[in-house]
This record gives sequence, structure tokens and C-alpha cells, in this order.
Amino acid sequence: MKAPLKLLILTSLTLVCACGPQGTDRKRIVPPQVETMIEMRAEMELAFQQLSQQFVNGLWKLFPSWAVREGYYEAAIHLQVPDKAFRAYLLDFAQTYERKFAALDSELLSISSLTDMALIMNFLQRLQWEYTTFKSYQWDPSIYNVSHPFALILNTEYAPLKNRLRTFNTRMRLVPDYYQAAKQAIRRPAAPQLMLAIQQNEGALEVFGTRVENLVESSQMFDDEKEVFRQRLHASREAIKDYVNFLKNLKTSLEKSARFRDFRIGEKLYEEKFRFDIQIDTSASALYLRALEEKQQVHSKMAALTEQLWPKHFPDTQSPSNQMEKVRRLLEKLSLNHASKDTFKEVIEKQIPQLANFVTQHNLLDLHKEKPLIVRTTPPYLRGFAVASINAPGPYDKNANTYYNVLPIENYSDEQANSLLREYNHYTLQILNIHEAIPGHYTQLVYANQSPSIIKTIFGNSAMIEGWAVYAERMMLEAGYGDFSPELWLMYYKWNLRVITNTILDYGVQVKGMTEAEAMNLMVDGAFQQRAEAEGKWRRATLSQVQLTSYFAGFTDILALREEVKNKLGDKFNLKEFHESFLSFGSAPVPIIRELMLTQLEKTGSI
Repeated sequence: MKAPLKLLILTSLTLVCACGPQGTDRKRIVPPQVETMIEMRAEMELAFQQLSQQFVNGLWKLFPSWAVREGYYEAAIHLQVPDKAFRAYLLDFAQTYERKFAALDSELLSISSLTDMALIMNFLQRLQWEYTTFKSYQWDPSIYNVSHPFALILNTEYAPLKNRLRTFNTRMRLVPDYYQAAKQAIRRPAAPQLMLAIQQNEGALEVFGTRVENLVESSQMFDDEKEVFRQRLHASREAIKDYVNFLKNLKTSLEKSARFRDFRIGEKLYEEKFRFDIQIDTSASALYLRALEEKQQVHSKMAALTEQLWPKHFPDTQSPSNQMEKVRRLLEKLSLNHASKDTFKEVIEKQIPQLANFVTQHNLLDLHKEKPLIVRTTPPYLRGFAVASINAPGPYDKNANTYYNVLPIENYSDEQANSLLREYNHYTLQILNIHEAIPGHYTQLVYANQSPSIIKTIFGNSAMIEGWAVYAERMMLEAGYGDFSPELWLMYYKWNLRVITNTILDYGVQVKGMTEAEAMNLMVDGAFQQRAEAEGKWRRATLSQVQLTSYFAGFTDILALREEVKNKLGDKFNLKEFHESFLSFGSAPVPIIRELMLTQLEKTGSI
């Protein structure tokens, strides 16, 4: 959080204390000037809430695809064409609302509204930076893909199928215009983003394939509607194919001329993006240095566990003199205990209820078990980025399914699958499921949808979201998950080393010019990763910027906050209460959650 916001929050807290009623008979004991201040605060609070609602309504008109992902299906018939006029309107929107919110007297706002406004202003300033400075719309063709909202409309039962098909039909009108605008916007793309765009848009064709065609034929739509649907479906397929061909031709041309844009963004842009996206009280360079120190500490912990475990797993074998080689040998042996490529998804499904039972039995958090979690094969249009991921419903459709996406490794070659399965072995697969499902992403996002602040939910902070999932891993093991098995703890530290290495890798690649060979050495030799995992992470570091730092940044902030609250509460500290209070504020940045929790603690003596 920036210093000015902290000052505003402190001022707001002072006013809260000064203006609050001091007894049951307010008229007799509240001085007139304080009465006036209360009225001014109420008026300013109302003005902020009205402007916020107006802003959100405008946001969904500007970004209807985002609205659909949040469960706001009123916007589902619209598809925004990303042309020059759209970009001009977007900048005008951002500048106009920045002025409107800046005109409010923030010193009269409540702590909750003040933190909402901080998130809104960060978003509006980032939006302007994105389109005037960063300009990824020119060099990242993977951001142009219509398929995901169409898939949500088709697969989410928010309305009868006939109505959803009609929405699908209306939305398809502008698919050709969308891709035409995308082609006109692209200027000298970066190679990794170009390849991802080709892969995912080829996968997008599945959303417009025979399944939806068959659903239309068997639906209760009128015959003329069906005919229009077929025509638009054909036009959409052709537009996607044309875009893919355009990208392939562009790839051939740029390969010949060696004129791809560098995917590395450099220090200045990286620090700016880090400030907008991560929103913590440190710079990217400082976090990088902290990660280098943490890496050495984790190496020491792994070495100590290896000393303890070596006689058990290698009773008749002399240990290597090199400590890191000794750790590697033990990790390799433990990694042989894994699922097969045909049972990988099934093993994940079976572990989910076990994790839920542990959380409940150890009183770590209340789980909303009525919220569905479905393990599925990652759809083609979402592949190419991660082995596992979560697609959660937004706050406007809280009861929709959450999908746990798992890559179809049954289709991999035996060599590739075995490398990946050794990485996601019996031990680390449990940690992965904690991270992605319970009590990690799935649980956190269910809680986020219950937050009374829509702003703190829709502007989800990646450091808080990823940081919570990483924190959940450590917290579960500290609570006794796995019966304090030293083998599980050793594998956990290897997994945690990945979190730390993500930061080193991302900053190293994007700012310091780390080569692929250097990156592979960092991950394989320095973090004990399997080559298939390391290759995937290298690709990810070339496709995104800053996001890989969110895990370590959020995790360290959450651990620090827990210790701070524990020190303040002493014997009154309750872990479950801390978790539920922390998650109640949506997906806001950890520094903002800290301010809210500590404010609550100062006012009531509890969190």
C-alpha cells in the first residue's frame, strides 16, 4: 500500500473514533460540530457508494466478457470489439472516473470505503498505463480469444438452455469483427505470446464445434433462429481459423526476418507492473533479493531433513559428500511414488474429500460444502499455461460450479508423463491439491464471493489469492496434515522452493536477461525440479510478467500478518478466527486486509 493511502486510512480512523456516538442518547451528549461531522460522513459515504455502483455498471458495459466471468450474465449478449474506438473510449472512461473519485473527500470515508477506493484508483491508473505505456494489445496476440465467455454461457446453468443458446447466438454476431480488430491491433508480437495465441485459438474451435451444433438442433428454438445460429456459427469458426492463419503467416514472416519483439519487458516496466499488480510495501528488486536469501534457508532445512531420513531410505548406501547431491538422491527416490498417467486425475478427485475432512476435524476453517467443486480435464482453449488451475464462479453467480482443471497427461508420451508424474508425486500432489482446492484457491474464492464489498472481490489481487494458497500449504502441515511425516515436509520444502524460485526466475528473466540455460540450471539444479516441470515454468516466465512473484510476495505478507495479530492477541489468538477474518475481506491486497483487521482489533479487541 502506498504511503498516502496509509495516511488517509489513519485520518479516517481518527474520524471514526472522534465521530462515533458515545452513548445511547446521542442528542444530549454529542456536540453540534460532531453531529455535523457525522452527517457529512454519511453524505460522503452515500456519494461514494452511488459512484461505485455507477462505475461498476460502466465497467461491465466496457468489459462484458469479464462480466460473464464474474457471473453477471446481463452482459452476456454483448461482445466488445477491441478496435481503436474501444481503446479511446476505455481511456476516457478511466480518466473520467479517476477524476470523479479523486473529487470525493476521502477523509470522510469509512475504512471499508477508503480501501475500496484505493482498489478502484489502482485499477483505473493501471488501465491507463496498460493502454498508453505497456501496450500489450499490440504485441500479445494471446489476449484475443472469444472462447471462454462463450463456454461459460454454454456450460453454466444460470438460465434454461434455450435462453442461453439465444444469448450465445446474439453474442456471435460480432465475432468476425472482434478478430478483424485483433489483426489490425497487432504490431510485431513476441514469439511466446504468438505461439500461445495459435494454440489456444485452435482450441477455441471446440467451443464452436459439433456439440453446440447438436444442442441447437435438439433445442426448442424456432427454425429461423436455428438457421441464423448455423450461419453465425460458421462465420465464427471461419473468423477464428482466419485469425490462426494470420498468426501462422506472421510467425513465418517474423522468423525469416528475426524481428520478433523481445518478450522481456525490462526493469522500468517490470517495477511499474509489479506496483500495480502485487500492491505490497516493497519493490520487485527488494523481493528478488529476499527470495535469494530465503532459497539458502530452505536449502539448509532440506539438508537437515535429508540427514534424518537417509538411513531409513538408503540403509546400506554411503551418502554423497555433496549435501545438495544427497538431497537430490533422496528426493528422486521419494518421487518414484506417484500415480500413473491414466490415474492422475482420479487420484486428485479422491484426495479432495480427505482434505475437507482434515480442515473440518482440526477446526481450521468453516467450509461451504454445498458449493460444487468439479475436477475436469483442462479445456483446449485454456491449455498451455499450467498443469492445474481453478475456474471459479464470480460474485454474481455464487452457486455455480467451480472447476479444478487438470491437464490430460494421459495423452503425453511415456517419457514426458513420467517426468511430470515424478514432479507431482504422492507427496507433492497432496500439496498441489491443498493449493488449488482445499483450503487453497477453491476455498478462498468461495469466501471472496461472500464479501459484502463487490469491489474487493472483482479486483482480486493476485498476491493475496496466490499467497493464500501457498500459506494454506504451510498451515495444513503445521496443523498435522500428513502426521508430521518428515518425507512430506521434505517434499513440501522442495515445493516451497518452487515458490521462491518463481520470483527469482521471473525477475531474472524479465529484468536481468536470464537465458533458458540459466533458468533450467536454477530450477533443475538449484530447486530440484524435474525437467518437464522446469520447461513448462520457463515457458510461463516468457508468457507472463510479475505474476510468478505473487506466490512468494503474498505468502510472506500473510505469514507476517498472522504473527502480528498473534502477538497482539496473545492467548486470545484463535487460528480459525484469523483465517475467517482474513478471508472475509474478499481478494483485496494483503496490506489493505491488514489495515481492516487491525482496525477491527483496535475497535473491538478481536478480529
